[in-house]
Amino acid sequence: MRHVKLLVATLCLAFSLSAGAQSQETPDYFVGNWSILVKGTPQGDIKLVLALEKKDTALAAVVLDTTGKEFAKVDKIVRKDNMMTAYFSAMGYDLYLEMTRKDDDHMTGNLVGMFEAEAERIKAAAEKK
Repeated sequence: MRHVKLLVATLCLAFSLSAGAQSQETPDYFVGNWSILVKGTPQGDIKLVLALEKKDTALAAVVLDTTGKEFAKVDKIVRKDNMMTAYFSAMGYDLYLEMTRKDDDHMTGNLVGMFEAEAERIKAAAEKK
């Protein structure tokens, strides 16, 4: 009987530890700055930066030009599994950028379903070493 109680106590402890580990928040894949290349637009290839941050439980973002100046605020972000769509307005057009995770530091997708887009995570100087 003593061994049964010890076994039950051990199992309870193991379950409580695993439940606690699962409830810890994991980093969001999409959070960070992404260098994006949109290919083949009427204005040629376009480079921009998508800066994504976590606000409460949702993502917030802005689109920056290559100098770091804000180009557009992202109005809405929709996430599903390994895909994210950012909706924003720029130069009088309502646009959306749809990106899918390729690997830890790369995404592929499109702008308004027409122009191919590639993204690479911008790593901080300390991460590059």
